[in-house]
Amino acid sequence: MIYEGKALRVETLPSGIGHLIFDLQNSSVNKFDALTLNELNEAVAAAAAAQLKGLIFSSAKSTFIVGADITEFTAKFKLDDAEVLAWLEATNKIFNAIEDLPFPTVSAINTVALGGGFELALATDYRVASAKALVGFPEVKLGICPGFGGTVRLPRLIGADNANQWISTGVHVKADQALTEGAVDAIVADDLLIEASEHLIEQCQHGKLDYQQLRTEKTSALTLSDIELAMAYDTAKAMVMAKAGPNYPAPIAAVSAMADAARLDRAGALQCEHQAFLSLAKTEVAANLVQLFLNDQYLGGLAKRQAASAQPVNCAAVLGAGIMGGGIAYQSALKSTPILMKDIAQAGLDLGVAEAKKHLSKKVAKGRLSTEKMITVLGNIRPTLDYSGFDKVDVVIEAVVENPAVKKAVLTEVEKEISADSFLATNTSTISVDSLAVSLQRPENFCGMHFFNPVALMPLVEVIRGEKSSDECVATVVAYARKMGKTPIVVKDCPGFLVNRILFPYFSGFSRLIHDGADFVQIDKAMEKFGWPMGPAYLLDVVGMDTGVHAQAVMAEGFPERMPVDYRSAMDVMFENKRFGQKTGSGFYRYETDKRGRLKKLVDADVEPLIESVQSQKKDFSDTEIVERMMVCLCLETVRCLEDGIVGSAIEADMGLILGLAFPTFRGGALRYIDSVGVAEFTAIADKYADLGALYHPTELMRKMAADGRTFY
Repeated sequence: MIYEGKALRVETLPSGIGHLIFDLQNSSVNKFDALTLNELNEAVAAAAAAQLKGLIFSSAKSTFIVGADITEFTAKFKLDDAEVLAWLEATNKIFNAIEDLPFPTVSAINTVALGGGFELALATDYRVASAKALVGFPEVKLGICPGFGGTVRLPRLIGADNANQWISTGVHVKADQALTEGAVDAIVADDLLIEASEHLIEQCQHGKLDYQQLRTEKTSALTLSDIELAMAYDTAKAMVMAKAGPNYPAPIAAVSAMADAARLDRAGALQCEHQAFLSLAKTEVAANLVQLFLNDQYLGGLAKRQAASAQPVNCAAVLGAGIMGGGIAYQSALKSTPILMKDIAQAGLDLGVAEAKKHLSKKVAKGRLSTEKMITVLGNIRPTLDYSGFDKVDVVIEAVVENPAVKKAVLTEVEKEISADSFLATNTSTISVDSLAVSLQRPENFCGMHFFNPVALMPLVEVIRGEKSSDECVATVVAYARKMGKTPIVVKDCPGFLVNRILFPYFSGFSRLIHDGADFVQIDKAMEKFGWPMGPAYLLDVVGMDTGVHAQAVMAEGFPERMPVDYRSAMDVMFENKRFGQKTGSGFYRYETDKRGRLKKLVDADVEPLIESVQSQKKDFSDTEIVERMMVCLCLETVRCLEDGIVGSAIEADMGLILGLAFPTFRGGALRYIDSVGVAEFTAIADKYADLGALYHPTELMRKMAADGRTFY
């Protein structure tokens, strides 16, 4: 044994070739934490001093190396600039030492090699991968860029254009693409990785492969003309800026670093990378996106614990087909849980099956699903007009029309058809779970399971715990949601639950702005500039004005002290004129189908007089005032949800908004946004609008937080 630590070891194979094996103790994956980097430094020095023919880097775990330890990032980013640079330089000294070892080196990549893990692989001379391998640089998704030499070695290995694409998008690249583009040198079966790596080193020893020439190319300037460089990087910068936008600085910073380093050797190029990393690491965006990554890990662990007492779900059912029921059936069947899809009309079943076929056909067309798999998935959906087979299901999801009387009747009926051990869940978006439970004989086997539309695309499922919902019921529905590939968040029962309870104060803020004389197009543009994928008027058109008016009434009844709208609103006038949004072709905007069959949003001159009918005046508002008024309503309701125990943590509240409402991810969520502004400052902003009503009034607990200098994170 040449070296042995807690994260890795180095041994000598019978061939005389060294074998460095990553195997971090007390961890399911290998990652570059401080311990691993320190041991890697020692191990490389020990290997360099040994009489080896070469060195193979591999993993004893099911993955190669998943990257740097993100949990250490928040502390690193708080260091001063000199300390961050010293950390980067010290780490790159290790990777440079690997690249400069006095013998050939190979990385044997069994599966995942991302971020720092793939940077390690690039520092070796060759890379052999299994067919299951995934490689790439996801750093831009954390608001940063590669810092361990990724922007230096990748363009010199696979070319500037490919490197720009890989690094600026953060895409995970499959083994076959990596082989085609030159990022890996061979793909072999899992059990042949070490043998193939030894073979490469032996070819180097026999002079058949020139690993020193590879090193020269990786450590030198790019061999492109000035015109070729300009074409590669100027074009890339324009495309990246157009796609990433101004709120995500990491992609353009990474491409700029590669452009600046193109004419430099390894030492100079690394300095460009370090400066780019440093410029990003201290940004609010990086802090929020790193926290978002940690939030996602927290949610996964929490859901796993919440599902601990779950009963197995081997077969499910959905009541009510159509678009929503078909989407639920598709998602269940896609993830290998057979499902019955019941409706009272054949037309509903046909629509549900068509919805499932639509999503499956798209996957097949994109090469993400085989035709055989599509047939299997469709076979897992059994449309039915009666309750035959319901006595065998484990979970039934009620997804009929959003009407309390209809839902109660359907739930009462289906409860008689299922086993006493089966669980019922209602896919309601606003109706109280407890109010529906009164019609059931076994309310302990009932909870809410709120999917977001479109089901296939929206990752969030709200699991609503009613007053009488058992732990086993909630656990089983949480486990089923996870099995469907969704992210479940358990919330307490209240009107609108979490996401819609927060959304409708946001819509109220929008309605009040229009009532006070604002231009809805300006409001949309201001909120889109803030980071929302669509402004509130556009969002209402997507949701549907009829749905919005109904939900607004439910929220007003549930929270009479702050949510009633005591004036005729823009939403009301749209509803009265049957301008329901995209579903009718007109709402705040007019919609036409383009040549690709996609809905195109257009300004509609007919809207102006309708808007003027609910305004006493026209008034100019600054974008800042629009954003403040909109975000105060939304953020304060998020605070109230946390204080009321609707969710158990700030993380769950913020992730609910990001996953269910597409809250701007780079801002980290509503509570994270308040922290970034400052709780005291945000409270002061809200107080400016106190005369607009209770939606704009901070809670007493929030005022105490402001006084004490506390934050939500």
